[in-house]
Amino acid sequence: MRFESLNLDQKLIDAVHAMGYERCTPVQEQALPECLTGQDVMAQAQTGTGKTAVFLLTILNRMITSNDPGGSLRALIVVPTRELAVQVEEQAVLLCKFLHYRSVSIYGGVGYDEQERALAAGAEIVVGTPGRMIDFIKSGKLKLGTLSFFVIDEADRMFDMGFTEDVKYILSKAPDKEKRQTIMVSATLDDRVRHVAYQYMREAVEVEIEPDQITVEKVTQHLFHVSLEEKIPLLLTLLRRENMERAIIFCNMKRTVEDVGYKLDGNGIKAEVLTGDVDQKKRLKIIERMKNGEVHVLVATDVAARGLHIDNISHVINFDIPADAPNYVHRIGRTARAGATGVAYTIACERHVENLPAIERYIDMKIDVAPMDFEMAEDVSGNRPRGRRPDTRGGRPSGGRDGGRDRHSGGGFGGGGRGEGRGERRPPPSRDGRGGPRPETRGPAPKPKKEMSEEQRMELYRNKYGDSFGGKAPEQGTGMGHGPRHAGERPAGGERKHGGQPPRQGGERKPGDHPRGRRNRGKGPRHGKPQGLEQGQKQGHAEQKPGTHKPAHKPAHKPAHKPAEPGKKKGIISKIFGIFNKKK
Repeated sequence: MRFESLNLDQKLIDAVHAMGYERCTPVQEQALPECLTGQDVMAQAQTGTGKTAVFLLTILNRMITSNDPGGSLRALIVVPTRELAVQVEEQAVLLCKFLHYRSVSIYGGVGYDEQERALAAGAEIVVGTPGRMIDFIKSGKLKLGTLSFFVIDEADRMFDMGFTEDVKYILSKAPDKEKRQTIMVSATLDDRVRHVAYQYMREAVEVEIEPDQITVEKVTQHLFHVSLEEKIPLLLTLLRRENMERAIIFCNMKRTVEDVGYKLDGNGIKAEVLTGDVDQKKRLKIIERMKNGEVHVLVATDVAARGLHIDNISHVINFDIPADAPNYVHRIGRTARAGATGVAYTIACERHVENLPAIERYIDMKIDVAPMDFEMAEDVSGNRPRGRRPDTRGGRPSGGRDGGRDRHSGGGFGGGGRGEGRGERRPPPSRDGRGGPRPETRGPAPKPKKEMSEEQRMELYRNKYGDSFGGKAPEQGTGMGHGPRHAGERPAGGERKHGGQPPRQGGERKPGDHPRGRRNRGKGPRHGKPQGLEQGQKQGHAEQKPGTHKPAHKPAHKPAHKPAEPGKKKGIISKIFGIFNKKK
């Protein structure tokens, strides 16, 4: 379907054509006719399928047809991340190319005063994150009385990040749902999204293109099985031999992102690093440099997996396999956007390969294992230096005289041993006490490990994770670790799983044991002498020797309260009984 068939204003059609789009995507084709009539809509589609244009075209076209002069707030668009706020505002600016309507984005991490001045200047469309919106609403700088459109973008991501109550607060300050049009777009429509929709929307129409579990069909996926030490050489080889216009490399941890960035820089490959620790201004500059073509490689954590839109991403490389299967779909969704094609490479090593079967079950397909019929590049960067962490316990570097030890320091991706990253130490003294090298007394050095071929490594993975390796889940008791044990079930033979002494048989106790497992240690009962026993006399069962039967001596009558012997202090029980006897 072409945009002309939607009865859009000609100025909007000209702006769409200027952006390079001629035909509608599936979600635009199904959702726009409903939205343009003023109906509340919940739209579900994969990332990169044009959901942003659905609500922006709806807002602008309805403002044009109603002859809205502008000058006050008309549309509020709530997004989960700062990057997404900037991108939505950029799309709004492009669509308003031939219109007089204005837009502004507000989000945390940057100056408050600058955004306050932009709001005071007036804007018909405001895009922002929930926290900064609430700040402006409470301060009276953002008034929602004239609001006609309310949009929740990336709703599932919004609720995953804990913004549910914030969104409800903003909705409570907006006009009633009968007086506004509400549009909610999301990659998934789960129960949380529907609960908010039923509460704050007017008989919303659901538009579902395809579930998020289905991988983008136009992404060609390849898988490499390598060792931990081979990941960097393989990454360098892929970056040099493939024609990568723009590539994003995803890692599971911030530390790994920094290591990969250091390795690429040391091997002459210009790359930018994007993690949660990068401040907002620098983050925007990095994204802008990627869009302008100044940087072709971006190394990032999953902070960039959703809400990040950079045109013409040709390749996505999973340096680490994500632990969460949906994150794999979000990562490779950075490429093949808006009808384009893309390639996704996944590097599997022994550290993260256990995440692969769950991903293949989630996308309902096995990722093709690519042949390694090429010579891998050599890593010449060396190991990234590690900074010493200050010891917060004693006021001097941890480790004492050796200058401190960093338990995480070492050779990056498998290089180096435990000694790397430590302070300089004196050599151990020799047997004559004069210093110098010490003779080796531990036997011959261990033989180097034999490198495994790809077939041997795959056979090892099958033995470890099950025969299907990515198909059906392994049966109980096989595969990874032990099978699940039912409640109350103990190992056979009464053995304890974690060591320790075996349990006593038949409930036997050693002589003198307390019923609850404590021993009296020959000091008598805890609360004084029991009634019926003379002073100094022990309990009968404690006096008996094994194999003998000797009844304990029982006096004919219970003795009255006995005064304490001279030189001995009364116990608390004796004092209490003494008070009662005196009263009697």
